[in-house]
Amino acid sequence: MFKHILVPTDGSPLSLRAAKRAIAFAKGSGARITAFYAGPQYTVQIYGDFVPPDFVTPQEFARQTKRTAERYLGAIEKMAKAARVRCQTYFVVSATPWQAIIKAARAKKCDLIFMASHGRRGLSSLLLGSETQRVLTHSKVPVLVHR
Repeated sequence: MFKHILVPTDGSPLSLRAAKRAIAFAKGSGARITAFYAGPQYTVQIYGDFVPPDFVTPQEFARQTKRTAERYLGAIEKMAKAARVRCQTYFVVSATPWQAIIKAARAKKCDLIFMASHGRRGLSSLLLGSETQRVLTHSKVPVLVHR
């Protein structure tokens, strides 16, 4: 049925649980996975002549983001290896993770996106938004949501 599954992560325990289920799902269907992380874009927070004491250069920010991606994706890669499921990793920088997820699914020719949902409801979902909801709304690739 599904042959290539995109597994987005934000590094949270919830997304790691979803990744574990995605790996089991992939194993059962003989699919391979691509673990995916959309890192944040660099933004400068300088106000006039004031430079905050925690100022980070763009180069250092890029190094930190890459280390974070390697840690998050490495955890999924390790789980996939233990389950004997083929896994590759993919990392981009994006201001809009939901769009990056959809683009990654297309770029890697995935036939399923398997992702977590925090399950926010009501006002909190309106204020905080939902990357999963946006992916569900805009993706032409099927999405399986794990909660």
